[in-house]
Amino acid sequence: MIKYVTRRLLVAIPTIFITISIIFFSLRILPGDPALAILGENASEEALQNLREQLGLNLPVWQQYIHYIGDLLRGDLGESISSGTPVIQMIQENFGSTIILSIASIMLGCLIGIPVGILSALRPNSWIDNFVRFISMIWVSVPPFLLGILLILAFSLKLNLFPSMGAGEGIWGTIHHMILPTFTLGLILSGVMMRFARASMLEEINQDYIRTAKAKGIPINVVIFKHALRNSLIPVITVIGIDITALISGAVITETIFSRPGLGSLAVGAIMTRDFAILQGCLVLFAVLVIIVNLLVDISYSIVNPKIKQS
Repeated sequence: MIKYVTRRLLVAIPTIFITISIIFFSLRILPGDPALAILGENASEEALQNLREQLGLNLPVWQQYIHYIGDLLRGDLGESISSGTPVIQMIQENFGSTIILSIASIMLGCLIGIPVGILSALRPNSWIDNFVRFISMIWVSVPPFLLGILLILAFSLKLNLFPSMGAGEGIWGTIHHMILPTFTLGLILSGVMMRFARASMLEEINQDYIRTAKAKGIPINVVIFKHALRNSLIPVITVIGIDITALISGAVITETIFSRPGLGSLAVGAIMTRDFAILQGCLVLFAVLVIIVNLLVDISYSIVNPKIKQS
């Protein structure tokens, strides 16, 4: 296992480097002038040129790239073009909010989706199965921004049960403000989990070893939960890993809708102000998180099913 993790980490290094390079050059070819975005359209050409020199934007792109990689290797993500605040500090201030929202959404999606999907698979073609398939299709089809707006209209404006903006203060305030954003992402994730858990369990309970276990008189609960469930969770774990990375992009929209602090709001603000440093820092962090999540998913295979060995 240690050798496998070491190899994956070694492969991750060039992957991160290539990703960082693509992010850097992609941002540089986008239209717009950061100096103009900071000083405004009424700024003089001399003021714009002085700011470009101060920010290093007057240098050739390849020189900017070398400077950026050198700073990155020292753990320096640069400073915000618009405010001068270190990017690493801004990320640290917003990272916790996004991670908490993502973890809560994943837990909600799994707690709803996996048990309901398994129940649906154990009652194929019944009214329960048809209802679960219908509900899961709705959740999968609804985009996060639409579901978020509907939840705000229903539970915030009409019923006045939950706040629609901000992150709250204190433990209860934080939980209270997280409910609607969590359900926005969690319900969509639960729909995906329902479909994959159902399909995986259906395939597993029709295997020969399950029929043999039933023929030997082993209790059905033991057959399902000890044998079939463990094997059926393998593809579900894969989907969870994919959805965790998708939650990062979903958090961008959700945090914007609910006016929550977080990496999503930080990235959107950087796009609006053409703040390369902040946007690069956020995208680099997203790329690293994706690689870490994929590694954890691979490791979890052998934990869920010890028969699967990492080679």
